[in-house]
Amino acid sequence: MKSVLAIILGGGAGTRLYPLTKFRAKPAVSLAGKYRLIDIPVSNCINSEIHKIYVLTQFNSASLNRHISRTYQFSQFTEGFVEVLAAQQTPDSPSWFQGTADAVRQYLWLFDSWNVEDFLILSGDHLYRMDYSLFVGRHRATNADITLSVVPMGVKQASEFGLMKIDGTGRVIDFYEKPKGDALDAMRVDTTVLGLTPDQAKEKPFIASMGIYVFKKQVLIDLLRKGLEQTDFGKEIIPGSARDHNVQAYLFDGYWEDIGTIDAFYQANLALTLQPQPPFSFYHEDAPIYTRSRYLPPNKLLDCHITESTITEGCILKNCRIHHSVIGLRQRVNADCVIQDSLLMGADFYEPLSESSQQLTQGKVPIGIGEGSIIRRAIIDKNARIGANVQIVNKDHIQEAEREDLGFYIRSGIVVILKNATIADGTVI
Repeated sequence: MKSVLAIILGGGAGTRLYPLTKFRAKPAVSLAGKYRLIDIPVSNCINSEIHKIYVLTQFNSASLNRHISRTYQFSQFTEGFVEVLAAQQTPDSPSWFQGTADAVRQYLWLFDSWNVEDFLILSGDHLYRMDYSLFVGRHRATNADITLSVVPMGVKQASEFGLMKIDGTGRVIDFYEKPKGDALDAMRVDTTVLGLTPDQAKEKPFIASMGIYVFKKQVLIDLLRKGLEQTDFGKEIIPGSARDHNVQAYLFDGYWEDIGTIDAFYQANLALTLQPQPPFSFYHEDAPIYTRSRYLPPNKLLDCHITESTITEGCILKNCRIHHSVIGLRQRVNADCVIQDSLLMGADFYEPLSESSQQLTQGKVPIGIGEGSIIRRAIIDKNARIGANVQIVNKDHIQEAEREDLGFYIRSGIVVILKNATIADGTVI
């Protein structure tokens, strides 16, 4: 895999994940209370022995830069690196990234300088574990110009994705973006060609792109330099290439989730608590997910009742009840609290107990969850200060709301408390 260069697309402003992207780039959003979204594709690359990795981003990249520089440090005796490439204005490219393809195009001069055979294009907001060497191996075995990683789909989900048709050799011959009705029915394919059993093929007769591609180096360079008006891989570059290039489909049959929306992000995080086996597991010795080592103390649990939850290191929990929730780094939860169906991202630092006590005596709110508070179906971003006897329960069952002035949003019925927000004692949301 030394002849493969990986390019991870960090996304734009991350509007679908807002307000979690208010202060950070989308790949820097916390995952499972411990990791960042960017750790998934980077770890997959490392486990696949692909060590030349660029990450393209243009919004709020400070925390992403900091995380990558502190986490991924290869030996000086190798060519390995993980480097962030932020959008920049040049005489040839005076504007910001206009799409996924345009982001790669603006740094093509750099990518072209590498002596590699293939470019691996990845997304920064998916949750999955994949051996890219098998993906690249299929690409080379079929002598493909472009290979797309695809997942089989059932009828209910298919209309939400870009679908494709293949011939008997697995070559892609047609695309359709989010088809409905007769157009959807026309996109049915025989997925046994990609290795599914007849029963599986009957249950999942569609194939959808994962937004993950392998390009021959020169093919990508030529496509981006010729079609300057084409700014997106999935909508323009890939569909326009099927006629003149050998575009192959590679079936991925493992767990894969696009977590680019608040609802999908919330569901994917809480699914990690499921028993006996979550759909995605971080407990995989042969293909671990890497992240920054923080050297935090062990958790301190004082008379707590915790069920179906994950508790990340460095937490202090006192006389509380926690069910079906993910508790992030350095989180403090005080007495008589109830946390249910929620994701608490924790804190970036410890507030000394003396300072927390001083905050309380002055009528202020310390970092953490105050005594007697109830939190259900919510995401609490980092460093939030939740006062005593607060209820974050979406009591009016509102689906969408924007109350940034009060420190929260509601997305798909999920209450999202902003990073660094303060929710006063006795507040009911």
